[in-house]
Amino acid sequence: MIATPKSPVPLRAPARRGGAKAKAKSPAKSPAKAPAKSLGPLPEWNLADLYPAFDAPEVKRDLEKAEAECVTLENAYKGRLSELARGEAAGKALVKAVRQYEGIDDLLGRLMSFAGLLYAGDTTDPVRAKFYGDMQERITAASSHLLFFTLELNRLDDADVEAAMADPALGHFRPWLEDIRKDKPYQLEDRVEQLFHEKSVTGYSAFNRLFDETMSSLRFKVGGKVLAIEPTLNMLQDPKPATRKAASEALAKTFRENLRLFTHITNTLAKDKEISDRWRGFADVAESRHLANRVEPEVVDALVSSVRTAYPRLSHRYYALKARWFGKKRLPNWDRNAPLPQVALCTIRWPEAQSAVLDAYGAFSPRMAAIAERFFKDRWIDAPVRPGKSPGAFAHPTVPSAHPYVMLNYQGKPRDVMTLAHELGHGVHQVLAAPNGALMAPTPLTLAETASVFGEMLTFKRLLAETIDKKQRKAMLAAKVEDMINTVVRQIAFYTFERQIHTERRNGELTSEQINNIWMEVQRESLGPAIDLRPGYETFWTYIPHFIHSPFYVYAYAFGDCLVNSLYAVYEKSETGFAERYLEMLAAGGTKHHSELLAPFGLDARDPAFWQGGLGVIERMIGELEGLE
Repeated sequence: MIATPKSPVPLRAPARRGGAKAKAKSPAKSPAKAPAKSLGPLPEWNLADLYPAFDAPEVKRDLEKAEAECVTLENAYKGRLSELARGEAAGKALVKAVRQYEGIDDLLGRLMSFAGLLYAGDTTDPVRAKFYGDMQERITAASSHLLFFTLELNRLDDADVEAAMADPALGHFRPWLEDIRKDKPYQLEDRVEQLFHEKSVTGYSAFNRLFDETMSSLRFKVGGKVLAIEPTLNMLQDPKPATRKAASEALAKTFRENLRLFTHITNTLAKDKEISDRWRGFADVAESRHLANRVEPEVVDALVSSVRTAYPRLSHRYYALKARWFGKKRLPNWDRNAPLPQVALCTIRWPEAQSAVLDAYGAFSPRMAAIAERFFKDRWIDAPVRPGKSPGAFAHPTVPSAHPYVMLNYQGKPRDVMTLAHELGHGVHQVLAAPNGALMAPTPLTLAETASVFGEMLTFKRLLAETIDKKQRKAMLAAKVEDMINTVVRQIAFYTFERQIHTERRNGELTSEQINNIWMEVQRESLGPAIDLRPGYETFWTYIPHFIHSPFYVYAYAFGDCLVNSLYAVYEKSETGFAERYLEMLAAGGTKHHSELLAPFGLDARDPAFWQGGLGVIERMIGELEGLE
């Protein structure tokens, strides 16, 4: 996944999840610990490319500089943009202001990226937590002086803005100006916007942090071991059925013990969003996400409808097949992602994972591989599992003046190699888009997931082509189908769950039992009759971070997966030039709408057949697996 903003600041916000192994005194320079011998040397990132340490003088210098520049911009331009837009040299006057604003965006983004990456490396460390919290407060206060800027730009007369953009320097920022002006119908009076902005620190951002710190501190007793959440979740893919069952029951037990807190967090954040949506005039619970993604609601509706209609042909069909492989009519929920029986599981060492991804990228585009290789050589990756480190994986773009960072929890599973390919796809995308600058490099989530899923597909296809053993080939196909089901079916089920939660919350607080019941309903619908949802599974909604940090983010995964399936089909049929067109698409960053980016490939997400084509790829893979029986 891509680390996404979690504050209303018109700036690059902190990484939602990240990590850096370090001592509190000098977090960016600490050497890596020796990893498990079986995996080889696992890299830990070097945050010194941002700042040497949290207490380094450079942090203090840049924070004070950013605070001063925010006030300077406000004093120079607040209340004056409409006057500047009507002047003879409107373009030159406005572009000067926009460039100043962009420079501040980059500087504040660098500070907050560093704080977020460092904090999430160990969210249980009080020193890091205090630094992160203090930075959030200072940057929120500083950026409150910038709120006027986009609000006033949006109030400018369309004709004046169009005339000013005749100046090529301002015209360069046309995509950004047009994007922010789409928010115009939903912006509020300046002081209300400032209130929303300042109270975010004690509102939803505080509950985001509470969730992160709680989740990182939870412990799960499996057999004689007491584990954090990441290694416990990993046990659900263990070859031993007893281990998978014990891990599932341990997860359920701890989730149940903390259910009241997670219910409170969910209710609070859903209400917070409802208040914001109501004040801004968003009618639908997901409308603000669609606007942020620059995707039409009808496109998302077509995607959701297509996937839900396909449940019987996809997940229901596959899990019935998997149950037969296990000699059962129904699989307990802890066996949903179990490795196939009678197939030896291999541990993939880090050097092998690196080679697999870089070779796959290089066969497609040497330039793409060269960019990805920098993540390994220059220590832009943090791979080991550590106590207190956030679970999961992400790529965080930081700011164009720096470079992205990738976080993993690498444990040598085949899926971990796919995760590496996925996050490096994001990283390559972020590097290519960076020249667009701080305002236009960020990409809507729907398109951001395209590069990551395409990177996975390249790696999978190459590994599959090199696999001769029939059992291993079957296992690889099954793992890919499961990943695609998790990316498409599961994420649309998550989206359906969120819609119901946010809709019901408008009628009052939800009890834990109500949330559990909604979760079970959507899981039964999406997984089908071959998955037996045992007692305890009703609490598994509690650990999904997307629900907390980025409401309705999840459909972007399904959007990206279906888009990539269609895109890859074009690639397989193309003769020359595809890689160049693909990298040009990534390099566009946030400067083009999805329809413009897909047009060179002959694809249109507004066409219902587009989604059917993407889902058909998954169906054909399931058919291939059925043919191997």
